Amino acid sequence: MLIEQEDLELQAEDASDKTVEINGTEMFEHFRFVADKGQQLLRVDKFLVARLEKSSRNRVQQAAEAGCILVNGKPVKSNYRVKPLDVVQVVMDRPRYEFEILAQDIPIDIVYEDRYVLVLNKPAGLVVHPGHGNYDGTLVNALAWHFRDTPDYDVNDPRLGLVHRIDKDTSGLLVVAKTPDAKTNLGRQFFNKTTKREYVAVVWGNPNPQQGIVATNIGRSPKDRLQMTTFPLDGPDGKRAVTHYELIESLGHVSMVKCVLETGRTHQIRVHMKSIGHPLFNDARYGGDKILRGTQSSSYQAFVNKNFDICPRQALHARTLGFKHPETGEEMFFTAPVPPDMTDMIERWRTYAKGSGNI
Repeated sequence: MLIEQEDLELQAEDASDKTVEINGTEMFEHFRFVADKGQQLLRVDKFLVARLEKSSRNRVQQAAEAGCILVNGKPVKSNYRVKPLDVVQVVMDRPRYEFEILAQDIPIDIVYEDRYVLVLNKPAGLVVHPGHGNYDGTLVNALAWHFRDTPDYDVNDPRLGLVHRIDKDTSGLLVVAKTPDAKTNLGRQFFNKTTKREYVAVVWGNPNPQQGIVATNIGRSPKDRLQMTTFPLDGPDGKRAVTHYELIESLGHVSMVKCVLETGRTHQIRVHMKSIGHPLFNDARYGGDKILRGTQSSSYQAFVNKNFDICPRQALHARTLGFKHPETGEEMFFTAPVPPDMTDMIERWRTYAKGSGNI
């Protein structure tokens, strides 16, 4: 059985299945320790260095500065004194890596870069973070290569790096923080929902109403641990997720829609569009890789299958990204054109719709 990289990533997350939310960001538990009843007061950085193999005090202190050291569920500084029965966690905004990140010469499409931030256009098929069982060939490895001659950038430093993520088979814009202050500032903007994130998707059917808001909780599906699903808003399961959608163009049995995120849950747009009856075109994980609308004619079936071949992934692209520059406060706004696999497929559907559905 072939297991996709994204499956492996989700399995890695599921291995502990212990996540916490810090300032609106989902964090993954890497380590947990419970202090003994007889624990003497001890700085948390010293406490952790004694328990973590291949970890220096400096690295632990960096993690504390990044808000990645929790005691009893709350972030603490490295000078916090551990008391008896304290629960000490090390959390990160990514699943646990088993090895140090290797620098690999993987091309990246840089849209903008200065001393503080880097904005890039990720192609479909490139995994963002290493996952369980696959430790290279990812965007993080590419960034390690890009910054190999930058002494102040350590790809393993949790205070630096990617501020948000998109799925392996989603293309589009991502922002990377090159300084700790930049990551803190950008993270706050994402938490406060002041960033601008707009996606273009092709979905099955035509949404009715043509624009609306999908607001639910999203969490891991109890039926399939490699899928996410919706739960009632404000219920005990999952975490709050809000997506605004708007029809851009009807293309016969599919349509192009704009999706704007308020939150950034795993697979959010994919799950939300499926929940209102419009799965993303060719989204294998959520049922969009089947012919869900249209006729039973062999010519139509061949037409759709050809479109599956042209765009062999979920038709989703992070087209725009806006934020305030973390150093200057200047409004920054970036656009990445919809890539050829999606545009070619869209043009075929557009021709089909103009022909009144005749193949």
